[in-house]
Amino acid sequence: MSTWRYLTDESVGAAEGLAADEALMLRYGRDERSDSEATLRLYTYRSHCALVGRYQNLEDEVDLEACSARAVQHGRRPTGGGAILMGAGQLGVAVCTRAPAGIAPKDLLRRYADGVIAGLARLGIDAAFRSKNDLEVGGRKIAGLGLYVDDRGALLFHTSLLVDLDIPLMLEVLKIPGAKLSDKSVERVADRVTTVSRELGRTLTAVDIRADVRAGFATALGLELCPGEMEVEEQDRRDGFVREKYANDKWIRQRSPLPDARGTAGLKTPEGFVRVYVGVHGDTIKSLLVAGDFNTLPAGVSRLEASLRWSRAEHAQITAVCERELGASDLGVPAPVVAEAIWQATTRALEREREAHPVRAEGSCYFPEQ
Repeated sequence: MSTWRYLTDESVGAAEGLAADEALMLRYGRDERSDSEATLRLYTYRSHCALVGRYQNLEDEVDLEACSARAVQHGRRPTGGGAILMGAGQLGVAVCTRAPAGIAPKDLLRRYADGVIAGLARLGIDAAFRSKNDLEVGGRKIAGLGLYVDDRGALLFHTSLLVDLDIPLMLEVLKIPGAKLSDKSVERVADRVTTVSRELGRTLTAVDIRADVRAGFATALGLELCPGEMEVEEQDRRDGFVREKYANDKWIRQRSPLPDARGTAGLKTPEGFVRVYVGVHGDTIKSLLVAGDFNTLPAGVSRLEASLRWSRAEHAQITAVCERELGASDLGVPAPVVAEAIWQATTRALEREREAHPVRAEGSCYFPEQ
């Protein structure tokens, strides 16, 4: 049985929470010695903090005026992915350790995600790994995963677990155009994400389920978790990272030089007119949104959106995924017809990408970009 150090924090600020994770991971670099194999940190941010991914542009993802009006802090993570809203309703999960040799990043994501999945299972929630870096319940996203390895071999695994979510506030402070295509913005987000509170039918906070997630890690990974505290050296590193990086505009407001692009296409179905939105980065599909006046989002559409994200922007790949994920009743038209509409939108996005027109990067963790 492996022995890990176990840390908890509550209501940390944006800069302090991010800086602590990096300070903790540094002890696991190749030239460092550690008395524990890894550190598991379960924590919450103050309500609220808007955090963008490593490669996003802050002003494109976060409404800074709304954040100021609502006293919402903002920051930039060292891991990739989309913009998220953190607070008492979202459990931050961090694993800090030394990156094991010979294991692919996707396999490491799955290994540590198993701890979260086991924790949810203790609550009676059946979660599963979806696409590249999400956990889902019943086709809806409940957690986002991230992984970062520095040049010294230190590893940081991140999870944002949705125990609860203030969707109206999220729509106010995060710029999510795909969610605002109609007057049903809250319902549109709720179609694609879920929370522990929603699944259990009662309102919970992240602290309420922290013990279950801890137990899930212990069971799934065969761990003994020993409660501890940050060492003085780690606290000093954290404070230094706050000053020099995570509270510094040079880090928070940096802009990605890599352009993205988007394209759209329309599709007539028995259920009405459907609009397809595709975002690409190079030759990769970064996001897909199938928008229509659905009473409920068809399950196959949700699977399709997740499966095509981070796929190659190729006609054959799109067709294969459509045929695998779409059922006959999802949109009422054959899968190849849907694939053709997605390919049209993708082609238009690729043409704009070749023109190097900069758009958004990653979108939101809760909803694909428009």
